[in-house]
Amino acid sequence: MFGKTVTLFKLLGFSVRIDPSWLVILVLVVWSLAGGVFPAAYEGLHWSVYLTMGLAAALGLFASIVFHELCHSLVARRYGMSMKGITLFIFGGMAEMGDEPPSPKAEGLMAIAGPISSVILAGVFLGLSMGGQALGWPVTVVAVLRWVGIINLILAGFNMIPGFPLDGGRVLRAVLWRLKGDLRKATETASKVGLAFGTGLIVLGFLNLLTLNPLGGLWWILIGMFVRGAARQGYRQVLIREALHGEPVHRFMSTNPVTVSSGASLEELVQDYVYQYHFKMFPVKENGGLSGCVTTREIREVPRWQWPVRSVAEIARPCSEDNSISADQDAMQALSLMSRKQISRLMVVDGERLAGVLSVKDLFEFLSLKLELECDEPVGPEPPEVNE
Repeated sequence: MFGKTVTLFKLLGFSVRIDPSWLVILVLVVWSLAGGVFPAAYEGLHWSVYLTMGLAAALGLFASIVFHELCHSLVARRYGMSMKGITLFIFGGMAEMGDEPPSPKAEGLMAIAGPISSVILAGVFLGLSMGGQALGWPVTVVAVLRWVGIINLILAGFNMIPGFPLDGGRVLRAVLWRLKGDLRKATETASKVGLAFGTGLIVLGFLNLLTLNPLGGLWWILIGMFVRGAARQGYRQVLIREALHGEPVHRFMSTNPVTVSSGASLEELVQDYVYQYHFKMFPVKENGGLSGCVTTREIREVPRWQWPVRSVAEIARPCSEDNSISADQDAMQALSLMSRKQISRLMVVDGERLAGVLSVKDLFEFLSLKLELECDEPVGPEPPEVNE
């Protein structure tokens, strides 16, 4: 979903990252506030004051979104869900879950935590603005506090619309899951509401275009397209988990993987293996046993002129929980590991023996067939974004 993200800091054990697309929001917020909202409401101030107010308000929005997503993450961690971190992007923020919630209760509490946090923040900021006004604080400070309070109310209200994957849609899914006892059916219904809501936003956007509000219209269209895409993706993820759950890794792995000798040079590795087989990871054998693996990532870190004189053993990574899995483990665990580590192949090990290699391609060929045959609605799986 995201491109190259930058980690800003860690907060309570969660990495807070920013996607470059969020800079678009920053510019739009500062531009609209400093160039329109604040000058219209508070006339006669210097342009630099309006700019400072816009930047301060944008910072308040940033902090509010982080707090909103942090509350989601804390509740998720309380129920044992793995969280990849918090990422801010062009349409706001997202707490990235590694797994589906274990129960309707966990889903509901995690979903409602965000809007509740936004309502609390709205009360705090609006209370400070009213108190500051009564105490004679500068009008610029009061204005920024009021705006941040109002925007938190808007965020809470927008997120509680019952369309998946918005928080309200997750609450709806939790209720349906509890009533029907079927996560897939609950997700399907909530996703359809999300698709309908996204379509409504797109229609609203086109109506704005017709009323000569091109910027606002384009914005609603983009948000609508995002909501529709996210609703489809959320349902697709549930289908994938359901399809792979309980399936052992050995059902999908290649039992005769191509391996490379630890004594081979990097030049031989590239010419005779990477370019011939088009894989980005190869198990490494040493004295007949498995010693680890080597990937194109390690090769790229070595200067080209050193390839003929450097050996595979010098750059190979040992077997670990990050690049290997046992043959009897759940295939869904393997897919989650590959998605989390941004890799496309895993070594399948049996003790110190190489039993095979599992790839994303192996899993998704099976998924495509299974979903085509068994799914009521044709929703094709999409492999996770991987680097190698």
